[in-house]
This record gives sequence, structure tokens and C-alpha cells, in this order.
Amino acid sequence: MMNTANPSPDNSAFGFHINRRRFLQSASAGLAMATLGTYGADLVHQKPKRVGLIGAGWYGKSDLWRLAQVAPVEIAAICDPDKHMLEGAIEIASQRQPSKRRPPGYSDYRHMLKEHEMDIVLIGSPDHWHALHCIAAMESGADVYCQKPISRDVREGEAMLDAARRHGRVVQIGTQRKSTPHLIDVKKQVIEAGLLGKIGHVDMCCYYHMRANGNPPLQPVPEHLDYDMWTGPAPLRPYDGSPHRRWWRTFMEYGNGIVGDMCVHMLDTARWMLDLGWPNRISSSGGIFVQKDGKSNITDTQGAVFEYDHFNCNWQHRSWGSPTDPDYPWALFIHGEKGVLKASTMRADFIPHDKNEKTIHFDCFFEREKYPEDLTEKDIELNAAPATRLHMLDFLAAIEKRSRPVADIEEGHISTASCILANLAMEVGRPLAYDPIKRRITDDRKATRLLRKDYRKPWDHPGA
Repeated sequence: MMNTANPSPDNSAFGFHINRRRFLQSASAGLAMATLGTYGADLVHQKPKRVGLIGAGWYGKSDLWRLAQVAPVEIAAICDPDKHMLEGAIEIASQRQPSKRRPPGYSDYRHMLKEHEMDIVLIGSPDHWHALHCIAAMESGADVYCQKPISRDVREGEAMLDAARRHGRVVQIGTQRKSTPHLIDVKKQVIEAGLLGKIGHVDMCCYYHMRANGNPPLQPVPEHLDYDMWTGPAPLRPYDGSPHRRWWRTFMEYGNGIVGDMCVHMLDTARWMLDLGWPNRISSSGGIFVQKDGKSNITDTQGAVFEYDHFNCNWQHRSWGSPTDPDYPWALFIHGEKGVLKASTMRADFIPHDKNEKTIHFDCFFEREKYPEDLTEKDIELNAAPATRLHMLDFLAAIEKRSRPVADIEEGHISTASCILANLAMEVGRPLAYDPIKRRITDDRKATRLLRKDYRKPWDHPGA
């Protein structure tokens, strides 16, 4: 949704505001939602897709319900090593799918993939599992929707990309900002329209207080959780409580910190909007500067610089204090000679340098009326639901055409690996230049060895 904030002769001093109907008629957002409606209508007459879910936590379930809202599906099976999480997902699945069938549940994804032939597998497991789950699903014959970041190390991402191309699979990554209606509108009406002029700098940030930092005591592993399977190839930490939702993300054993979790979205969005590929060079610095009391080993403060030919993309996160711009606590800012574009998952603003030009405001798009069940779904991100539905439709269209989706595995690999390289640059204390052709860090054998993390036995790393 867009409005211009400055008064004009045709509008009152309160400015011009485009309502929902006119938003749907705007160039790119209208096209996006029309695509959703047209392709969704075509899907109604298709044979239901057989779908499996690996990782039935918060976002795994959310992705599955969004897919079920826009396409006929038969939820064939669900996998999670936590019996409580698994049973909850099975119960909701029996209510959500038209057949009312209760899909069988598994704690081991290998058994699920062996016993069921599926068209689509959704990967909603923690980051340290993405590579093995995704590759196994592709090898079983399924197309894959995998949550971001795609991998925990660069070699995993390379192996995932190779597997997708080798097996001819469609792989959509959950970087759904590319399918966010108001950001599609921003790309068309601001960037492609040339309103920014020459672009000279990009800032990206996250100031959410999202770093869990407690000191829970060690305790016995509950009977409902297969903790060894949950840990898989990652180091086996002593059990100190439920690892779900926020706790596992506070440890580098399972992911890549806030850079890997949140920067990957904003860097991917900047690359999509500005048609950027691999950075030429990446540097980073940071540490645990404020939140020193808990067990968390991810940084509470970190900056990174992704260097491109004509400008840099700079990242900054703090899990403490206040955001620099309260309206944009997790966002990107694209600076051009004619103005600045501020963009987030919730809104966007183009602010021209010329005071005689109008500020343009874009609002987040919601679909509460069309999907009233969203309003009763536990923990749903209402602002992200329309984007995920559109992302799923793009994925399904690519499956039908056997083409590349908007968030193809290669794009996910570039964004993920760039964030991983930022962490490695901080670790070694020097800038790094990754060569995606030779798959090594230029003139740096030590850093190249860090592109691959050790796996816990008996799991085998898929990368070279």
C-alpha cells in the first residue's frame, strides 16, 4: 500500500493515501496479487500435491499451513524428533487438509523419505540440519522448500546447489521478502523507476532484543525428545532445556548467529532489489560486549561490510539498546543521489532530497478478510503470511514449468554464504574474498579450510 506524504493540489494537506482497492491496482503489487489469484485458481483443479514436512516447529508448521491455503495438498507425513511437537502438527494437519486424514509421524527423516513418495518436502528444521534434510529430499525425488539460511557452512551450501542441479529439482528458499507485496511495489516504483538516481551506499540493520541469554541448569533429557537425533551432525551440547524456538539460535553450534538469521534476509533483499551477485570482499567485527552473563555464544554486537563494485552494503546488529530509527528496527536503507529508501517487512518510505518532491510511503499488505483462520493461528506472523503464500505460489509455478523460482537455491546460497563469510572474517580478523568458481577464499588457505565445519559421527558432511 502506497501513499505520498507531502500535500499536493489534488489532495488535502493531510496527504494522499491509496486504499486497499487501489493498492491492488498498483503496478507491481497488483501483478503479484493477480498472480496469486490466477495461479491459485488453476491449482484448485489439479491433483493434490503429496507433501512432507521435516521439522514441525514454529516456522515449519507455518510454511505448511500457508502452502495448504493456496494449493490442494495431501500431507503425506510429518517428521520431528520431539513427540510433542510432532503430535501437535499431526493434529492440526488432520484439521487443515480436506481429507481430514492424520498423517503418520516420524522421528527419523530417512524413514519418512524411504516409506513415502512425495512431490514436495518442506524443510523447517534448525539450520544445522538443512543440508542433510534438503539433499536427502532431493535424492528421494521431491522438490524442496527450505527455510533460510540454507546452510551452517559454505561447503554445505555448495553441496545443496550441486544436488539441486544434478537431480533437476526445484528448490525455493524461504527468503520471502522477494514475494512481499509492498516490497515488490517498492522495487518497481522506486528503484526501477530511477527515483533514487545513482546509488552509493546500502545500510542494513537489526536491533531486535532476540538473543536468548539465560543460564538454565543441566537436566535429564525428557522422554518425548530424541535429543541425539535433534542434534544430528552438530556438537552434542549438554541438555539444559527445550532447544526449540529461540534457545538453539543463541549458540553457534547450530547456526550463524544474528548475521546468519537476520542479515541473510536483508542482504538477500538488497541483492534482489539492486541486482547484485557475490560480494567482492567481506569484512566483519564484533563480539559479546554487553550481554556477558548468560550461556549464549553468538555476538550481541556485530558489523559487516559486503563490498561491491560501486558501493558497499553495511550490516549492523545489536541485541541490546534502542534502534537508530525506531520505525525501522530491522531494515535496509538504500542511499541514492536523489533520495533514500527505507524498507522493512512492515513498511517502506522513499524520502527525496528535493523538498519539492513527494515522500512516498508503502504499507504492509494483510489478508485478514480472505484468510480469517490466520487470526486464530498460534504465533503466526500476520505481516509475513501474504508474502509466504505468494512465495509458495511462485514455488508451485516453477514446479509446473520446471523453472527457477524467485528464491532459487543459488540465490539462497549466495546470501547465506556471504553471511557465513562475514562471521569467518570476524573470526580470522581480516577481510575475505570468496571465489565462487574455484570455491576457495583467494590467497588464504587457512580461511578456506574454515569453509567446512566438522560433523559429529556417524553423520557425513555432504561437501567436498
